[in-house]
Amino acid sequence: MTEIIMTGPLMAYAADQLKKRFTVHELWKAEDRAAMLREVGDKVRGVAGGGSHVKIDGSLFDALPKLEIVSNFGVGYDNVDAKEAGKRGLIVTNTPDVLTDEVADLALGLLLATVRQLPQVDRYLRAGKWLEKAYPLTTSLRTRKVGIVGLGRIGKAVASRLEAFGIPVAYHGRTRQADVSYRYYPSLVEMAADVDTLVSVAPGGASTHHMINAEVLKALGPNGILVNVGRGTVVDEQALIEALKNKVILSAGLDVFEDEPRVPAELIAIDHIVLLPHVGSASVHTREAMGQLLVDNLASWFDGKGPLTPVAETPWTKKA
Repeated sequence: MTEIIMTGPLMAYAADQLKKRFTVHELWKAEDRAAMLREVGDKVRGVAGGGSHVKIDGSLFDALPKLEIVSNFGVGYDNVDAKEAGKRGLIVTNTPDVLTDEVADLALGLLLATVRQLPQVDRYLRAGKWLEKAYPLTTSLRTRKVGIVGLGRIGKAVASRLEAFGIPVAYHGRTRQADVSYRYYPSLVEMAADVDTLVSVAPGGASTHHMINAEVLKALGPNGILVNVGRGTVVDEQALIEALKNKVILSAGLDVFEDEPRVPAELIAIDHIVLLPHVGSASVHTREAMGQLLVDNLASWFDGKGPLTPVAETPWTKKA
């Protein structure tokens, strides 16, 4: 059977299928990863990438001279050096579309929870404080204007949900998109100044690192709310902590962080924000769909049919 490496744990639903179809080497379990790579590296033709247990970059590619494809679990693939893969003629795939609605749903839930302080209200009731007096009034989603950072598949799904709530939407990205009617801002600072809520769905990587910084947060203003369901590295976390402490912005709802799963104690100590442990796509239904697409990409490739969802850095055209 074709030999592949699994860099991190996957749901049993996907892992079992891989083990039926391929000889699977579980790299993250190896006490001596270098020794495992020396032993099997020249036989491995595929990588199933899961989580951040192993960086999939040039050093791993060097250890796998017969590698053809990296099938990554997740729509984001900043754990993979896709540019280097492209230079080497390798294919990288991800799992788009199947998680779009789940993440967009959670983004709206996180926005509502942050605006209406739902976790704090729950704690208030459980502590018996409602017996003493009513919970203080919160801010509202009414009258808010939302700017989306990164209007890709998920960003558009978030925008359509916001429209259903009657919320005006604008967006910032690398380029204006001709197929949408939302107002486009080439400057993130200018958009932040014109809205009072930012929803970031931007991918990670060098081009987006800390793009939501102290200047952007100051422009967002004292009624401002930041929701991040994209990548934690997009936000300057220390600048955000300072902005929250000093009331530069009102609140934040975060599902992602710079150094997951380590969340700064300073963030945890701020009671009026909402923090989630990166659960945007974390339903059984969606994670199984993502795992299936990971498996299907590998199966399709080794059946000679080509990749199903190659990333932009490693395009593929079916040979005649």
